[in-house]
Amino acid sequence: MKALVIYDTLYGNTEQIAQTIGSAFSPLKEVEVVRVNKLNPKQLTGLKLLIIGSPTHGGRPTPVMQSFLKQLPDSILKGVNVSAFDTRLTARWVAIFGYAAGRIAETLKKKGGNLIASPEGFFVKGKKGPLKDGELERAASWVKTKFIS
Repeated sequence: MKALVIYDTLYGNTEQIAQTIGSAFSPLKEVEVVRVNKLNPKQLTGLKLLIIGSPTHGGRPTPVMQSFLKQLPDSILKGVNVSAFDTRLTARWVAIFGYAAGRIAETLKKKGGNLIASPEGFFVKGKKGPLKDGELERAASWVKTKFIS
């Protein structure tokens, strides 16, 4: 199975989660982990699974991730299993704006993707992080319970 994890990061927290997600698949699946601004469009061909992650800022993914998602052709993900994750604060007021993962997942579905796992959020201690204790382990567990049969 060819899988791709695309992410954006500002302070390195989302990158840590993305790398952990990619590692959790190994050696079971062919998985690439790539930052959105380093993505080669050819990497989107022949996918069976696409997972996209971004930090949450103002309830949305980063502007770079938003631009990438907007530029995806409408049916490019037809037949591709998809899911999304984000990094987020735990403060209650943040929930008012929503989170990036849900918005990413909706876009992936609109582009033809088959959402196979609910969007997931991973928590940071402050705006710049670090990740809360146990979040890397939780990311690996998410992969094993949702994507590896």
